[in-house]
Amino acid sequence: MRKRKHAVADGGVDRRNLTAGEEEDSLCGSLKCGIFGSPRRIFLFCLLFRAVNALLIQTYFNPDEHWQSLEVAHRIVFGYGHLTWEWQRGIRSYLHPMVFVVFYKVIAWKGLDTPFFMIKAPRLLQSVFSALGDLYLYKLSDALYGEKVAKWTLFCQLTNWFVFFCLNRTFSNCLETVLTIVSLYYWPCFRDSSRDNAFSRKWGLVIAALACAVRPTSAIIWLYVGTLELILSHDKLKFVILEVIPIGSFILGLTCLLDRLMYGSWIIVPLNFLKFNFLSSGGDYYGTHPWHWYFTQGFLVMLFTFTPFSIAGMIKSKNRKLSALVLWVLALYSVLGHKEFRFVLPVLPIALIFSGYALAEIEASVSLTSSQKPIPQRKQIKWSRKLKLSILFLLITNVPMALYMTLVHQRGTEDVMNFLSREAHKGSVKSILFLMPCHSTPYYSTLHKNIPMYFLDCTPGEEKGILDESDRFLVDPSGFASELARNWSEPSHIVLFSSEESKLGDFLVGHSYKEIKRFFHAHFKVDRDHQASVVVYRKSD
Repeated sequence: MRKRKHAVADGGVDRRNLTAGEEEDSLCGSLKCGIFGSPRRIFLFCLLFRAVNALLIQTYFNPDEHWQSLEVAHRIVFGYGHLTWEWQRGIRSYLHPMVFVVFYKVIAWKGLDTPFFMIKAPRLLQSVFSALGDLYLYKLSDALYGEKVAKWTLFCQLTNWFVFFCLNRTFSNCLETVLTIVSLYYWPCFRDSSRDNAFSRKWGLVIAALACAVRPTSAIIWLYVGTLELILSHDKLKFVILEVIPIGSFILGLTCLLDRLMYGSWIIVPLNFLKFNFLSSGGDYYGTHPWHWYFTQGFLVMLFTFTPFSIAGMIKSKNRKLSALVLWVLALYSVLGHKEFRFVLPVLPIALIFSGYALAEIEASVSLTSSQKPIPQRKQIKWSRKLKLSILFLLITNVPMALYMTLVHQRGTEDVMNFLSREAHKGSVKSILFLMPCHSTPYYSTLHKNIPMYFLDCTPGEEKGILDESDRFLVDPSGFASELARNWSEPSHIVLFSSEESKLGDFLVGHSYKEIKRFFHAHFKVDRDHQASVVVYRKSD
């Protein structure tokens, strides 16, 4: 049986030779010396924390949060919603939206599909998954290094600004992250599993296969993990023939069957996804970054001030397998031209395990040097100045960042749809035109009213160099709007960013539109001209 190495003191509990039930009891017992009484209490605490976290999210991050999950589910359940071009080309699976299909069905059945509930409920649902991920990150850290590291890992997970900002959103990446954490807990190649290795590994394989079904690029993670397990396993043929192939085929078959029912024809989404994103570099249409972006900017921004602690933890823990997993994922994603923060979200909690290790090392060094006498198990250990400063440093850098990004930065596009949803349900909104870059706001899943809406298309063209509607509008807002007005049925409301408002002043006045509402959006530009606010114009009678 594999032995756990480099463990920080975990309260004197040796779990290497325990049965599955005994391990859970010992885990519960070891936690009683902390502020939580059991894994159940940890989960409930994390659930409460993530629920508050979900309710605090007021900002817009990326279109996929709404357009690739909620919008699809809304169309299935309520009969109206927009399917983006990805669904026309079969590069998205219906597996992730189905989570919200079931949720929307329950909401509709209970008559709870009010504007407020439709806005808040999906992220509250995601908070349940997030709390489960928090719990299993704790359990994984405990299995690797003991309860003290697990305690600090949970602290890092709950206080990291990007986890707070992103994990409760309805991206497929967020569910992928949770599944990744849970699956890693069951893989024998990473932890000292007291359960039967084959049983534990099968659970890990099932959850890993689901992660790949939710998001095919998750295969990058499991290619590394599977190869490592194959190298370390004594039953290599059994692992491949009796576990990997049957479980992988079963999950792939179920996913293909679901997509067959929803698409109306046989679609192999992972193959289409691979062709578009890797073989044809289709994702580059939405922008590219230099190869080193994740190493020099992207992942460092996500880790933020936890970076030095994570690096220190990697060095001190000497866990090359887990460290190499983080580097492997960052390296392979660096090959792709199109890069986004959320693509590498699944390895952020893993990096935070090393931050937890570093903090536990600081605490342990104080415990060893402060007194030669045994410390009672329930006695509060006095924190050193170094540990207090470390915690203070992490809190004063991450908490304000988390709150600003969650409550302030780019909130206008969420606020405007919340406003229009309330107005539409009052009957004062008949139709809406969004004169702004495509997918800048949520859509029918937030409005929840079947009225005509139009946004500027940005579907990748077959020929390069041809501008789509969104780009043509940004090049010449006034000219594009005038051309559009020749064949339109005048909308009752027009929504646009303040950066284009001055260029469309004459057009709006000429067509009898007047400003009725303005929403703050951002203090600084992100990737375009400064979109300081979102403005709503209404057609005068």
